[in-house]
Amino acid sequence: MDIRELGRLDLNLLVALEALLEERNVSRAADRLFITQSAMSKTLGRLRELFDDPLFIRKSSGMVPTPRAEQLARHLPQVLQAVQAMVQPVTFDPLTYEGEFNLLVQGHMGIWFLPTLIERLNRRAPGIRLRVISAAPDLPEGLASGALDFALQAERQAYPADIRLTTLGYAAPSLLARKGHPLEGQALTWEMVLQYPQVMLTLSEVADVQFLARQDSPFLKHESSVVPHLETDNLLTAIKVVRQSDYLFPAPPLFVERDELGRDLIDLPLPEGEEISVKYVLVRHERIENSPAHGFLCQEILDTTECFRKKYDLPTLAELRAQRQLDY
Repeated sequence: MDIRELGRLDLNLLVALEALLEERNVSRAADRLFITQSAMSKTLGRLRELFDDPLFIRKSSGMVPTPRAEQLARHLPQVLQAVQAMVQPVTFDPLTYEGEFNLLVQGHMGIWFLPTLIERLNRRAPGIRLRVISAAPDLPEGLASGALDFALQAERQAYPADIRLTTLGYAAPSLLARKGHPLEGQALTWEMVLQYPQVMLTLSEVADVQFLARQDSPFLKHESSVVPHLETDNLLTAIKVVRQSDYLFPAPPLFVERDELGRDLIDLPLPEGEEISVKYVLVRHERIENSPAHGFLCQEILDTTECFRKKYDLPTLAELRAQRQLDY
């Protein structure tokens, strides 16, 4: 059949054909489908036109299928079963599911988030594979096209209307230095901070971050006016330089876990009076909202976030949304 002729195909015709093949009688086939004998006779006429074949020959013993009808009878059950499977609700069992998901996770978030998420998935859904990148040239397009399934990032200034967001938390930027740095233990001012060379990340992932701060925030003025002594797009390079010098690193929030900072780095407090934070969000496209597999992974991401919030004695996500009167 030419693909253009599929538009003529009514699924009800195939259901009627199955009844006719099994009953070999128009009246009984009509009763089986709860339609009149006249309606079934008209349906048989449409079937004959569709397949360009009589399909059945009337005999005293009943309706005898033609070779064409016998050929259709061999394939019809599988076709109808396949159609039925398509319209059945999708079942999802994480223990048996196998599939790959593409995530964008900001580099600094991956350091503390991914190990715990992967450990959870290995126990609960061992067949799930993750492909993780830290940046994409066009995140909304990647999510819309299916090239990406989720993104975990600091909230941007704006998103398209078909993008869905879930708040994961808030965090203040870090000012990292080595242990024993001359500024350790001091009440800082921005003048003191500017006396030391600084490392600046040139990652696209931090270029459009929405900072939550006063319009006259010294931090924002500092970030926009400072001339770094070293610019790099490599997180490991930045942290290595800080560990071995007096350089300061205005790092993204949650750059590393607090447990990791205790080894050879310190997180200097921002100058007094500075209040600034970044909101972290889970980003996805509306096209995956009804996917059980995506829904499972989404919940695993949220549950992993709850584990970290509990670890640091922070409010649950539900409590956070209520406290800040958030829509998402």
